[in-house]
Amino acid sequence: MDAFFASVEQASKPSLRGKAVVVGGLGPRGVVATASYEARVFGVHSAMPMGQARRLAPNAAYLVPRFGLYKAISERVMELLRALSPLVEPLSLDEAFVDLEAGQVAWDEQSARLVGAQLRADIRAVTGLTGSVGLAASKMLAKIASEQAKPDGLVVIEPGTERAMLGPMSVRTLPGVGPATGDHLRRAGITTVEEIVEAGEDELVRLLGKAHGHGLYAMALARDDRPVVAEREAKSVSVEDTYDVDIHDRVRVGLEVQRLADRCVRRLRGAGLSGRTIVLKVRRYDFSTLTRSETLRGPTDDPAVIGEAAARLLDSVDTTGGVRLLGVGVSGLADYTQEDLFAQAAGERAVAEGPVEEHAVAHAEEQPSLAERRWPAGHDVRHAEFGHGWVQGSGLGRVTVRFETPGSEPGRVRTFRVDDPALEPADPLPLVLRRPGESGDGRAGPVGAPSGAASSGDQVVCSSEPASLPNS
Repeated sequence: MDAFFASVEQASKPSLRGKAVVVGGLGPRGVVATASYEARVFGVHSAMPMGQARRLAPNAAYLVPRFGLYKAISERVMELLRALSPLVEPLSLDEAFVDLEAGQVAWDEQSARLVGAQLRADIRAVTGLTGSVGLAASKMLAKIASEQAKPDGLVVIEPGTERAMLGPMSVRTLPGVGPATGDHLRRAGITTVEEIVEAGEDELVRLLGKAHGHGLYAMALARDDRPVVAEREAKSVSVEDTYDVDIHDRVRVGLEVQRLADRCVRRLRGAGLSGRTIVLKVRRYDFSTLTRSETLRGPTDDPAVIGEAAARLLDSVDTTGGVRLLGVGVSGLADYTQEDLFAQAAGERAVAEGPVEEHAVAHAEEQPSLAERRWPAGHDVRHAEFGHGWVQGSGLGRVTVRFETPGSEPGRVRTFRVDDPALEPADPLPLVLRRPGESGDGRAGPVGAPSGAASSGDQVVCSSEPASLPNS
């Protein structure tokens, strides 16, 4: 998908269509998740610090991600891919590999091109958004082709042309060649893929080590035997937060760890999983990162058990000087729990600490007061008089809202007090679009309503720029 998060926001907000839009974390330590093509003109790109983006494009719209909406739209696209083949390998919400031979929908360059063209048309029909398609005989080449196709295009790398196509490209084009490896190769006089081939495998191994050297040399020869893997077994479930200001208060750190543990449990249960190993991640003020783990006697999804384990792990970590990131995760996953494993200890806690726990639960369930509500930029709201809108910004006790919907004209802007009782958070409005092949009156239902030996056949990847997001 092309600039996926930003494109969804433009589709949802008529006033932002054709404008520079940047999606990501808006705090002092936030990073850009996705920038619209209009924002990229100014040099803004994914993974850039948000402060730098604001200096480059001060007049762009800066929005907080709406992951629920992105996930719902992503699933509609993935449905289209799964209709083509049983072998679909999602890489993220907006990118996936598809083995077309396994789906028996393509057997040569011409048939693959037709499938790719129809896929792009179906994506536009179902989502209103654009995707770029790369077709080739391996995952690496399909990915490169999709990048060449951006935005809103289709590129086919025909068999027999791979070496000639790769040769003049930068070494950074190949998977696994980041800034550090790229600089190391440049210092050795190697800047293009053809120069990797000319250097030879032995030289690559000398420069980069055995595994990396062998792998990079094979890719420079256009050899990639990785299969498309339909299902990736989850190895862990985790959540983490980066804080705009370092946390120094030890009590606050403990409360944050418990809050993260609760969120992690909700994700576990949502996936129907449990786990044996509890992991705590702490990044301190000096960017040093500490990880501690504890393995239980059996898998659990009990929030009390996981919360207590996370608290014990925190006791072993020195947070003097401040904490900038905290995370809680669970690994050793299973699809069952041993509910009786800690039953006795839990029962004793309930008898000894019942009143305290009841107070804690009651406090946790309290809704924030009107004055304490947060209004993230770009998120949906509803006003009793003016209807649906989205937050343009907030501060100094005020929140500015633009009232418009996906199907309306650009709307009017109004400003309210943050504690205005007539204003409340709302779910995103769905995009109602047609399914492929339906008539103009046909409706597909709401899109986005809240709620790696390669195959010998061609493969397709629908991809977007990598999104670097604040974890949450």
